[in-house]
Amino acid sequence: MNLRQLVAGNWKMNGLIADLAELEALKRGLESPPSCDVLVCPPASLIARAAQAVKGGFAIGAQDCHEKACGAFTGDISAEMLKDAGATAVIVGHSERRQYHGESDRQVAAKACAAWRAGLSAIICVGETESQRDAGDAPQICHDQIAGSVPKEATPANTAIAYEPVWAIGSGKTPSDDDIAAMHAHIRDCLVGHLGEAGKGMRILYGGSVKPANAKAILAIANVNGALVGGASLKAKDFLGIISAARPA
Repeated sequence: MNLRQLVAGNWKMNGLIADLAELEALKRGLESPPSCDVLVCPPASLIARAAQAVKGGFAIGAQDCHEKACGAFTGDISAEMLKDAGATAVIVGHSERRQYHGESDRQVAAKACAAWRAGLSAIICVGETESQRDAGDAPQICHDQIAGSVPKEATPANTAIAYEPVWAIGSGKTPSDDDIAAMHAHIRDCLVGHLGEAGKGMRILYGGSVKPANAKAILAIANVNGALVGGASLKAKDFLGIISAARPA
């Protein structure tokens, strides 16, 4: 199935008001219309301003949300608040949230449901560490994370999956094309087993040191339906280089 690709940028804990100039440059540099869906997830402090700055150009998303709609959760932000600020999507279960904040599969699934409740789409992240890969456990890790983190209500319209080999994020390392193809095929099989027909049409993004230099090869691999981009999304020129490598549907 030749799905329309999604190239999503995750700014992580980077970005001040002055950096909105990069989003404005990205909007100016995009083809009209681009050959893929484009999403940028800046820090929550910039979402409202970013949504106004790029209106009509591409979508703005968020990097995390709380599972509750409101309440006594100091420092957290709800999916409803993100929607109100102008976000259309939210990343949940990123490896850094799982590692540094101890998020469980159950919490990730609850956050995905919260996203849908608020009218946002969810990008649910899965992936293995280097030690898990070296031990030969990567397929089982991804299978278990999909089973635990992807609610049965997930559909191609409200959810995408991002495969992140954790050891490749920000390291400059990337798996071989064959390794990416094998894992994305495995994830596709897991999604079909977990969700049935819906799993066939769900986009699977690759995330892990995606750069303009390797984007074309990665985005041409079967079952790679887009990319989740970290550092290279901070600069319009680099991100445009990745977007231009997307495969038209």
